[in-house]
Amino acid sequence: MLSKYDEFPVHQTAHPFSQIPSTDYSWDEGYYFGVFNADKQVFLLTGLRINPNADMVGGYAVINVAGRQYSVRLSRCWRQQIDTVIGPLSIEFVEPLKVIRLRLEANDSALSFDLTWTGIAPATLEAHHHAQTRGRVTTDQTRYSQPGEASGFIQFEDERYEVEPQSWAGNRDHSWGLYADRKPLGGFDAWLPPKAVPEIRRAMRFWIVFKTGSWSGFYHIHESENGEQVRMNDVFGAPFEGSLCPGWDQTPVKLASASHALRFRPSTRILESATLDLRDEQGRLWVQHVEVASPPWVPQTMGYTPGSWKDGGTLHTYHGSEELAIEWDDFDFSRQPFDYTPYPPEANKGASVSNQEISAAFGLGTASQMQGVEYLVHTRLIDPDGNVHEGQGHLECFINGRFTPYGFE
Repeated sequence: MLSKYDEFPVHQTAHPFSQIPSTDYSWDEGYYFGVFNADKQVFLLTGLRINPNADMVGGYAVINVAGRQYSVRLSRCWRQQIDTVIGPLSIEFVEPLKVIRLRLEANDSALSFDLTWTGIAPATLEAHHHAQTRGRVTTDQTRYSQPGEASGFIQFEDERYEVEPQSWAGNRDHSWGLYADRKPLGGFDAWLPPKAVPEIRRAMRFWIVFKTGSWSGFYHIHESENGEQVRMNDVFGAPFEGSLCPGWDQTPVKLASASHALRFRPSTRILESATLDLRDEQGRLWVQHVEVASPPWVPQTMGYTPGSWKDGGTLHTYHGSEELAIEWDDFDFSRQPFDYTPYPPEANKGASVSNQEISAAFGLGTASQMQGVEYLVHTRLIDPDGNVHEGQGHLECFINGRFTPYGFE
């Protein structure tokens, strides 16, 4: 079938855009957008993800206010309307790679918004993500990340937030390809040989997008159990990469290396603050200080993991309506770690994925005591001349298993 995108001379295969070059249920494409204010302890995140081989598109709109997390999830079948719209949720690309309109029109939930998300620096194309298991490619994905700002409004219950670029920041990413197993779709691990044990196992992920005065930036760090920054055979791959940018029309400063001092709440893996020493390609030192502004938000309620939807499914699965399925829930994550139980699968849906599997995938601690890994932070960037730039950002930080630099077993 044809879609409006087939009008443009950008095809990469000999087929229409409605047909993708893979039959794997783990091949998908989607967007994440964040809009946040660290002083107010408010973080709004929204986006959608398309799974063409399941003929599904699922989306989310989540607001976290000082640890209270309210989540709206939406879903429909994809090919009946090949567009970035799911009921009241829409993403409109006003100026590609720079200006995007995000809307959740008034609905029966307590959340709605109309926001213009604007990039404040060019998007950074990450090193290609690639991994394989027993000769089968399991990750083959492109992703870019971008800092931004926003304007408009957010309505949550009786509270209306006026979003202005001076005090609100934003970030986003866009990715497509094979990334990770999209359980419960296509997962038949019980009938396969055990996955090969990696020679080097990733233990830490530190990913940040931020806005500090006239400077903005993105970088991520991945380290082994012993704190080594080396390429690994997993969904993230690159040991370190990133850049800093002084403005949209300015030349970015490419970063070459990073070291860190992370501080965690005693007896937990919950980050409290961090100091990063960043070296650019000219050998100059940039120092970034990070202070966590509120309890971290929790990715499970977005809809990606089994049991995040009330029928036990995910944003990749069918929820009883081809036109629109919508639901919402309300959690208090202000005290962490916390107890979390995924929704059980409906009787006709088959087996669920356990808390232990979810914990292992996200580095969230034990099944009964979980934590968020997505932090709203205050940041301070000190440039090589000693000038200080204040701002805010979104930091994803998690530790999987043993990580000897900080004594985690």
